[in-house]
Amino acid sequence: MGTVGQNDKNGALKVSIRSGLVLLAVAALVSGCARPAGTDARPQQPLKAPPAAAPGGDLHADKTVIRAARLRAEQRRIAAAARRWGLRMAPLTAPPAPVTKPRITTRHGFEVEGHEEKGLPPVFTTVPTEQKIVFLTIDDGAEKDPAFLRMTSELKIPYTAFLSDYLIKDDYGYFAKMQRRGVVLNNHTLHHPYLPGLSYARQKHEICGMQDVIEKHYGTRPALFRPPYGNYNEDTLRAAGSCGIRYAPIWNEEVYVDHWEYREEDQRIHPGDIVLSHFRGREDWKGTMTDMVRRFLDKVTAEGYAVARLEDYL
Repeated sequence: MGTVGQNDKNGALKVSIRSGLVLLAVAALVSGCARPAGTDARPQQPLKAPPAAAPGGDLHADKTVIRAARLRAEQRRIAAAARRWGLRMAPLTAPPAPVTKPRITTRHGFEVEGHEEKGLPPVFTTVPTEQKIVFLTIDDGAEKDPAFLRMTSELKIPYTAFLSDYLIKDDYGYFAKMQRRGVVLNNHTLHHPYLPGLSYARQKHEICGMQDVIEKHYGTRPALFRPPYGNYNEDTLRAAGSCGIRYAPIWNEEVYVDHWEYREEDQRIHPGDIVLSHFRGREDWKGTMTDMVRRFLDKVTAEGYAVARLEDYL
């Protein structure tokens, strides 16, 4: 009995001690969590917490930095391409397309009788602008040089094509590649005839027939038409308008592999001038289409001109 009583006493003492410790721990926890009266104690903040960014501020700066970096990278890429293609300097970048398009009218002296009153497509050689830009246009479609496609793509040189079916029908695919690179394919008649020597009906067949060909193979009906040799009469423009043509641009300069030709007496290029060339190679020229592009770019760049996309201004 004495042994059992002593054990009970010892057990009770141990329980009492444990209970006291628990109470002390609870008191300490409550004291730490409670805010003492009259104080402004707050939970401790993480060290070196990043400050909150102003709404949109950093994001805008990041986008600006990214755009600038991309622009520099693109300029380096174009400069490398210019060296690769043997240019004297990298081509200049054209300004953004105008939001408000210039009003296009027929050049003085190029009208037919009642031109504007009859709503005929305007015939023009220059787009009205004060910017130092020119427009490269290339006619017919005889030469199908893969190097030309690579060169203009790598240099990002825009141009407008005016095609004749009798010259492109052996390789419609070549011009499909051109279209996929952003080039607009336009109308230069089915067979490249001297149009003023034909009746209205035959002119309409040549022009509307080419509209049909381009729509069939490339999915669009052009808004631009260039009469072969730059020759036309009222019937030409009436027929073109009836086929959906809105503009009849011709040219102010022509560039070849080895020389330039000018319409103006000052023998110079001017802001907004349309420049003509042709799909031709060594069979007709003393060089290739890439040689022509090199001559064209070396001159316009040296004179401070960029090459713009004609359709962006119409």
